[in-house]
Amino acid sequence: MVSPHASTESEAPLEAEEVLDAEAEEAQRKRRIWTLVGIVASILLLFTGLGWYWTLQCYSPETYDVTEIALKETGLTDPKKLPLGARTTAVLIHNMDYLLHKPGGYLSNDVTPPSIFLDNMPNWEFGVVVASRDLATALRNHLSRAQSQSQEDKDLAVGEPYYYFETDSWILPATENQYQKGIDAFRRYLARLREGKAPFYPRADNLTQYVMILEKRLGSYTQRLSASSSVHQETALIVRGKPSTAFKPMERTPWLLVDDNFYEARGYAWALLHVMEAIENDFHNILKMKAAETPVHQIIRELEATQAPILSPVVLNGSGFGIFANYSLTLATYIAHANAALIDLRDLLSI
Repeated sequence: MVSPHASTESEAPLEAEEVLDAEAEEAQRKRRIWTLVGIVASILLLFTGLGWYWTLQCYSPETYDVTEIALKETGLTDPKKLPLGARTTAVLIHNMDYLLHKPGGYLSNDVTPPSIFLDNMPNWEFGVVVASRDLATALRNHLSRAQSQSQEDKDLAVGEPYYYFETDSWILPATENQYQKGIDAFRRYLARLREGKAPFYPRADNLTQYVMILEKRLGSYTQRLSASSSVHQETALIVRGKPSTAFKPMERTPWLLVDDNFYEARGYAWALLHVMEAIENDFHNILKMKAAETPVHQIIRELEATQAPILSPVVLNGSGFGIFANYSLTLATYIAHANAALIDLRDLLSI
């Protein structure tokens, strides 16, 4: 006969074992949770670091020497042997090539983290694309033609449309592939330009056509940046007792779009800065003859000021004469000064 005390003693170790097993399972569950938390935190930290590194060009942009880029693209070693138009074409090539090969590559059409959470760099990229489109059109329609009835260059006719491909196509076809085809076409033009077999006419009337495009573009950026910083009353302009349709009051930019306008304008100014440095060299003779060197220098100086490093991770837009900085108005001021110099340049070229 089994003693009651013996059964009680046998049940006690079983209960102790169950408690130990439960504690072990709880400890293992906590370890799994903390491991998962650590993995998620590591991924977030990695994405944050990559995002910061990939968007660094927005906050502290790097510039380059247009002559060195032209020498690299043409394979020449002596700057004096660069043909007219080589620097301008090389800048057109390099600006778009940089978008494809900068840290992180081209981000505007990415659909995976962390790129999908970044919007400053895609807007900066769009500004560079718009500037490249403007120059590509001017090169095809004006700078490479002797007169209005001249036949367009074959490589420029192929390359320009590729720059106008949509900026956010992820696949079939990818935006990068289309832009690369445009870059290849402009490189063929540059190779023929080096051999003296491609047209480039650095004349005052040709440059004037391009300057007129820039005036409208910079004027638009100035208005958009100004609308990001203050409230504009929707008051119609009254002419002869009737509301005028020629004046459209500006509405304040929604706060979610303030940084979009800012970085797009900053990207455009970065690309245009190098374009103007190239024009300063390729159009040196005509600028000197027209006494138009001073406004070109001013344009370059104002565009350089737009690329000053940004000390805040967000765009600060103080109101009026408040205590906070106003990034949008500061950038708008520099762009407006550059635009005024462009108007002076156009006037001198037309004399």
